[in-house]
Amino acid sequence: MDFELAFWQLSYLCLAPKRVYRNVYYHKQTKNTWARDDPAILILLFASLFVAAIAWSIVYSYSLLQAVRLAFLMVLRDYLLIGAINATLIWFFANRVLVSPSSHSTPTDSSVEWAYAFDVHTNAFFPLYLTLYLAQLFLLPIVFKDNWVCILVGNTLYLAGFAQYIYGVYLGLSALPFLIRSEILLAPLLPLFASYVVSLLGFHVAKHVLKAYFGS
Repeated sequence: MDFELAFWQLSYLCLAPKRVYRNVYYHKQTKNTWARDDPAILILLFASLFVAAIAWSIVYSYSLLQAVRLAFLMVLRDYLLIGAINATLIWFFANRVLVSPSSHSTPTDSSVEWAYAFDVHTNAFFPLYLTLYLAQLFLLPIVFKDNWVCILVGNTLYLAGFAQYIYGVYLGLSALPFLIRSEILLAPLLPLFASYVVSLLGFHVAKHVLKAYFGS
Protein backbone atom coordinates (compact mmCIF):
# COMPACT_ATOMS: atom_id res chain seq x y z
CA MET A 1 0.00 0.00 0.00
CA ASP A 2 1.31 3.41 -1.02
CA PHE A 3 0.55 5.65 1.96
CA GLU A 4 2.82 8.39 0.63
CA LEU A 5 0.67 8.69 -2.51
CA ALA A 6 -2.50 8.54 -0.38
CA PHE A 7 -1.24 11.42 1.82
CA TRP A 8 -0.38 13.38 -1.32
CA GLN A 9 -3.85 12.83 -2.75
CA LEU A 10 -5.61 13.83 0.48
CA SER A 11 -3.51 16.99 0.69
CA TYR A 12 -4.22 18.03 -2.88
CA LEU A 13 -7.93 17.26 -2.53
CA CYS A 14 -7.98 20.36 -0.33
CA LEU A 15 -5.32 22.49 -2.05
CA ALA A 16 -5.71 21.68 -5.76
CA PRO A 17 -8.22 18.86 -6.32
CA LYS A 18 -7.85 18.92 -10.11
CA ARG A 19 -4.29 17.62 -9.77
CA VAL A 20 -5.57 14.41 -8.19
CA TYR A 21 -7.47 13.56 -11.38
CA ARG A 22 -4.71 14.40 -13.86
CA ASN A 23 -3.32 10.87 -13.80
CA VAL A 24 -6.70 9.12 -14.16
CA TYR A 25 -6.26 8.41 -17.86
CA TYR A 26 -2.70 7.17 -17.32
CA HIS A 27 -3.97 4.88 -14.56
CA LYS A 28 -6.54 3.47 -16.98
CA GLN A 29 -3.88 2.75 -19.58
CA THR A 30 -1.52 1.02 -17.14
CA LYS A 31 -3.99 -0.73 -14.81
CA ASN A 32 -6.96 -1.10 -17.19
CA THR A 33 -9.27 0.44 -14.63
CA TRP A 34 -10.37 3.97 -13.80
CA ALA A 35 -10.70 3.14 -10.09
CA ARG A 36 -7.96 2.98 -7.49
CA ASP A 37 -6.41 -0.40 -6.83
CA ASP A 38 -4.72 0.66 -3.57
CA PRO A 39 -6.78 0.78 -0.33
CA ALA A 40 -4.31 3.07 1.47
CA ILE A 41 -6.55 6.13 1.18
CA LEU A 42 -9.45 4.16 2.69
CA ILE A 43 -7.36 3.21 5.69
CA LEU A 44 -6.33 6.84 6.19
CA LEU A 45 -9.96 7.94 6.00
CA PHE A 46 -11.02 5.28 8.49
CA ALA A 47 -8.28 6.45 10.85
CA SER A 48 -9.33 10.08 10.39
CA LEU A 49 -12.93 9.26 11.24
CA PHE A 50 -11.86 7.33 14.34
CA VAL A 51 -9.84 10.36 15.48
CA ALA A 52 -12.85 12.62 14.89
CA ALA A 53 -15.09 10.21 16.80
CA ILE A 54 -12.74 10.30 19.79
CA ALA A 55 -12.65 14.10 19.74
CA TRP A 56 -16.44 14.44 19.54
CA SER A 57 -16.80 11.81 22.28
CA ILE A 58 -14.62 13.90 24.57
CA VAL A 59 -16.73 16.99 23.88
CA TYR A 60 -19.97 15.12 24.63
CA SER A 61 -18.46 13.21 27.59
CA TYR A 62 -19.15 9.81 26.04
CA SER A 63 -18.13 6.58 27.67
CA LEU A 64 -15.60 4.32 25.97
CA LEU A 65 -18.36 2.11 24.58
CA GLN A 66 -20.26 5.13 23.26
CA ALA A 67 -17.07 6.46 21.67
CA VAL A 68 -16.44 3.16 19.89
CA ARG A 69 -20.04 3.07 18.75
CA LEU A 70 -19.74 6.63 17.39
CA ALA A 71 -16.55 5.71 15.52
CA PHE A 72 -18.23 2.76 13.85
CA LEU A 73 -21.27 4.89 12.98
CA MET A 74 -19.05 7.48 11.32
CA VAL A 75 -17.19 4.86 9.31
CA LEU A 76 -19.98 2.42 8.49
CA ARG A 77 -22.93 4.79 8.13
CA ASP A 78 -21.57 8.24 7.28
CA TYR A 79 -18.80 7.12 4.94
CA LEU A 80 -19.48 3.59 3.68
CA LEU A 81 -23.29 3.29 3.61
CA ILE A 82 -24.04 6.81 2.42
CA GLY A 83 -21.04 6.54 0.13
CA ALA A 84 -22.32 3.33 -1.42
CA ILE A 85 -25.72 4.96 -2.02
CA ASN A 86 -24.17 8.09 -3.49
CA ALA A 87 -21.75 6.08 -5.63
CA THR A 88 -24.65 4.05 -7.01
CA LEU A 89 -26.56 7.23 -7.87
CA ILE A 90 -23.45 8.76 -9.46
CA TRP A 91 -22.71 5.58 -11.41
CA PHE A 92 -26.29 5.25 -12.65
CA PHE A 93 -26.69 8.92 -13.59
CA ALA A 94 -23.32 9.15 -15.34
CA ASN A 95 -23.88 6.03 -17.43
CA ARG A 96 -27.44 6.99 -18.35
CA VAL A 97 -27.06 10.72 -18.94
CA LEU A 98 -23.43 11.80 -19.29
CA VAL A 99 -21.79 9.18 -21.54
CA SER A 100 -21.00 10.46 -25.00
CA PRO A 101 -22.49 8.13 -27.68
CA SER A 102 -19.38 8.32 -29.85
CA SER A 103 -16.74 8.42 -27.13
CA HIS A 104 -15.21 4.95 -27.46
CA SER A 105 -15.78 1.80 -29.38
CA THR A 106 -15.84 -0.70 -26.53
CA PRO A 107 -18.40 -0.60 -23.68
CA THR A 108 -15.76 -1.02 -20.98
CA ASP A 109 -13.99 2.13 -22.14
CA SER A 110 -17.14 4.21 -22.33
CA SER A 111 -18.84 3.47 -19.04
CA VAL A 112 -18.24 4.62 -15.49
CA GLU A 113 -17.16 1.85 -13.14
CA TRP A 114 -19.01 1.64 -9.83
CA ALA A 115 -15.66 1.47 -8.04
CA TYR A 116 -14.61 4.71 -9.71
CA ALA A 117 -17.88 6.33 -8.62
CA PHE A 118 -17.03 5.29 -5.05
CA ASP A 119 -13.56 6.80 -5.51
CA VAL A 120 -15.24 10.04 -6.55
CA HIS A 121 -17.32 9.91 -3.36
CA THR A 122 -14.16 9.25 -1.33
CA ASN A 123 -12.35 12.21 -2.85
CA ALA A 124 -15.35 14.49 -2.35
CA PHE A 125 -15.91 13.28 1.21
CA PHE A 126 -12.51 14.29 2.59
CA PRO A 127 -12.94 18.10 2.28
CA LEU A 128 -16.44 17.67 3.76
CA TYR A 129 -14.85 15.71 6.60
CA LEU A 130 -12.39 18.51 7.32
CA THR A 131 -15.20 21.08 7.34
CA LEU A 132 -17.97 19.31 9.26
CA TYR A 133 -16.13 16.75 11.37
CA LEU A 134 -13.08 18.83 12.34
CA ALA A 135 -13.59 22.56 11.71
CA GLN A 136 -17.08 22.46 13.21
CA LEU A 137 -15.65 20.74 16.28
CA PHE A 138 -13.24 23.60 16.93
CA LEU A 139 -15.97 26.16 16.30
CA LEU A 140 -18.50 24.58 18.68
CA PRO A 141 -18.30 27.44 21.23
CA ILE A 142 -19.50 29.74 18.41
CA VAL A 143 -21.87 27.28 16.74
CA PHE A 144 -23.80 26.58 19.95
CA LYS A 145 -24.74 30.22 20.48
CA ASP A 146 -28.03 31.63 19.21
CA ASN A 147 -27.15 35.07 17.87
CA TRP A 148 -27.25 35.79 14.14
CA VAL A 149 -23.47 35.88 13.66
CA CYS A 150 -23.21 32.36 15.11
CA ILE A 151 -26.03 31.18 12.85
CA LEU A 152 -24.08 32.64 9.93
CA VAL A 153 -20.91 30.79 10.94
CA GLY A 154 -22.66 27.47 11.56
CA ASN A 155 -24.77 27.56 8.40
CA THR A 156 -21.79 28.63 6.31
CA LEU A 157 -19.89 25.56 7.50
CA TYR A 158 -22.63 23.31 6.12
CA LEU A 159 -22.83 25.31 2.90
CA ALA A 160 -19.07 24.96 2.45
CA GLY A 161 -19.01 21.26 3.31
CA PHE A 162 -21.76 20.21 0.92
CA ALA A 163 -20.61 22.61 -1.82
CA GLN A 164 -17.16 21.02 -1.63
CA TYR A 165 -18.73 17.59 -1.94
CA ILE A 166 -20.81 18.57 -4.99
CA TYR A 167 -17.81 20.21 -6.65
CA GLY A 168 -15.66 17.17 -5.88
CA VAL A 169 -18.17 14.86 -7.59
CA TYR A 170 -18.18 17.18 -10.60
CA LEU A 171 -14.37 17.15 -10.81
CA GLY A 172 -14.25 13.37 -10.57
CA LEU A 173 -16.64 12.76 -13.43
CA SER A 174 -15.46 15.63 -15.62
CA ALA A 175 -12.01 14.00 -15.58
CA LEU A 176 -13.33 11.05 -17.63
CA PRO A 177 -12.79 11.76 -21.35
CA PHE A 178 -15.95 10.00 -22.52
CA LEU A 179 -18.40 11.99 -20.37
CA ILE A 180 -20.18 15.11 -21.61
CA ARG A 181 -22.40 17.71 -19.96
CA SER A 182 -20.75 17.07 -16.60
CA GLU A 183 -21.66 20.65 -15.63
CA ILE A 184 -25.12 19.26 -14.84
CA LEU A 185 -23.58 17.86 -11.68
CA LEU A 186 -23.13 21.40 -10.37
CA ALA A 187 -26.90 22.01 -10.50
CA PRO A 188 -27.47 21.08 -6.81
CA LEU A 189 -25.39 24.12 -5.86
CA LEU A 190 -28.30 26.39 -6.74
CA PRO A 191 -30.88 24.92 -4.30
CA LEU A 192 -28.10 24.49 -1.75
CA PHE A 193 -27.22 28.18 -1.87
CA ALA A 194 -30.88 29.21 -1.93
CA SER A 195 -31.53 27.10 1.18
CA TYR A 196 -28.52 28.67 2.83
CA VAL A 197 -29.81 32.20 2.18
CA VAL A 198 -33.26 31.31 3.54
CA SER A 199 -31.71 29.65 6.61
CA LEU A 200 -30.03 32.92 7.53
CA LEU A 201 -33.47 34.28 8.40
CA GLY A 202 -33.18 32.34 11.66
CA PHE A 203 -32.85 28.58 11.10
CA HIS A 204 -29.71 27.32 12.88
CA VAL A 205 -28.68 24.37 10.70
CA ALA A 206 -25.67 23.36 12.79
CA LYS A 207 -27.59 23.20 16.09
CA HIS A 208 -30.39 21.13 14.56
CA VAL A 209 -27.99 18.71 12.87
CA LEU A 210 -25.89 18.23 15.99
CA LYS A 211 -28.99 17.67 18.12
CA ALA A 212 -30.23 15.01 15.69
CA TYR A 213 -26.76 13.44 15.38
CA PHE A 214 -25.75 13.35 19.04
CA GLY A 215 -29.17 13.50 20.67
CA SER A 216 -28.42 16.53 22.78
